[in-house]
Amino acid sequence: MMERDLKKRSNSFAHSCVKLALSLPKGVLELHAQKQLIRASTSVAANYRAANLGQTKKGFISKLSIVIEEADECIFWIEFLIEENILKKVSYETVLQEARELTSIFIASRKTALKSQLRFREEEDL
Repeated sequence: MMERDLKKRSNSFAHSCVKLALSLPKGVLELHAQKQLIRASTSVAANYRAANLGQTKKGFISKLSIVIEEADECIFWIEFLIEENILKKVSYETVLQEARELTSIFIASRKTALKSQLRFREEEDL
């Protein structure tokens, strides 16, 4: 998948999570989860953009690690809201699936970047 596509996809994901979070009923737990989901999902998009501005492979990998953590946190909050019977199935299925897919894509991307970094180091040693 191209960088531009993932930028758009992560941005769209953040918007979907914000809409989901804002649709939650009002309550102490819901407000806490709402803030956390909004923070984590927007962090996915913002940090993915920042990762692609990285000056080094190490910087890219570092930012991508943050993206992975935040995407996984989105999964946590959506699953938590499901377990608390706060979310209805219709409202979360697509967003949860996208969170899982993006997490997998970012993990694969980090693995590729790590392998590339290792190959580069090995070539320098020759």
